[in-house]
Amino acid sequence: MRPIRISLPAAAAVLTAAVLFFASASPASNATFQPPAAASAVHQDGAAERGRPYVSTSLYFGTGRHDGKPPITDEQFNKFIADVVTPRFPAGLTLQEGRGQWRDKDGDINREKSYELTVLYPVTEARARDTDIEYIRNLYCAMWELESVGRADARVQVDF
Repeated sequence: MRPIRISLPAAAAVLTAAVLFFASASPASNATFQPPAAASAVHQDGAAERGRPYVSTSLYFGTGRHDGKPPITDEQFNKFIADVVTPRFPAGLTLQEGRGQWRDKDGDINREKSYELTVLYPVTEARARDTDIEYIRNLYCAMWELESVGRADARVQVDF
């Protein structure tokens, strides 16, 4: 293998740049090169001091149906949100449209337009809200003859 040759001026420039880079004592460079653990501890401490304990629940609604039935339309889904979800969560919700896929009970992979609904509520209301959320999930499945509505819950700190 042939050795790599570098000219003396080029070597001096690279060495100078490296020395300046590592020897810099500016506040910006100190912040940039903090160890990852220290940076995340500051973030965690700051986040723990703000907000109140809430639960964030995300529901995943598919729109595809079985046996050749037409998919649930935007109009039908929006009516379901207005008539069923909003009265149970009048303080607010977030709805995002997406594309999803899942494997059904027959092992088939289904790709469909989907919606992710997120609601936030105080931890102290979790038991009552669970009843509302399960009602929403069960009714959606019953109305459209679907297998399931996905659910994910997480404890979060919330500040409005």
